[in-house]
Amino acid sequence: MASGTQGRAILARLAGAGIWLGMALLALMAGLVVLQVAARNLADVGLPWADELARFSAIGLVFIGIPALAGRQALVSVTIVPDMLGPRGKAGLGLVADLATLAFCVLLLWGFAEFLPRAGKFLTPAMRLPNYFYYSLALLGSAFLCLVTLHRLLNAVRGREAGYGSVE
Repeated sequence: MASGTQGRAILARLAGAGIWLGMALLALMAGLVVLQVAARNLADVGLPWADELARFSAIGLVFIGIPALAGRQALVSVTIVPDMLGPRGKAGLGLVADLATLAFCVLLLWGFAEFLPRAGKFLTPAMRLPNYFYYSLALLGSAFLCLVTLHRLLNAVRGREAGYGSVE
């Protein structure tokens, strides 16, 4: 019981950190877009590094934000079918959705394992960063989503209804 509570607390902290990191990445991306527009319109100068850094921020925002929101059950969802079902049907659909999410995470992590050793050493065009760094937030977010989904599935197997509620 204590380990379940501890795991839940760790995931809640990670989700909170993911939300803050996502907000910082969103602010960075918005600032870079404004900077790029101002540089092009006022100084007639293009900033290729700003485009690349904004793209890095967008990738990080998506891959860090989704598991944090999934852990908090704050994703947009269509609930027409689950609302028509009883509690067992809702739990069953939640279980199917989590199994599909876990399969997606495993395939994505496997894809990273195949892709990054070959492409990770190449540098990005403008900032000259290795792809290992450029895709690090995507890899981290995929691993975090896998952990969140595993936590939810373990709670479902243990018969805890909270497995399909909030991590917090």
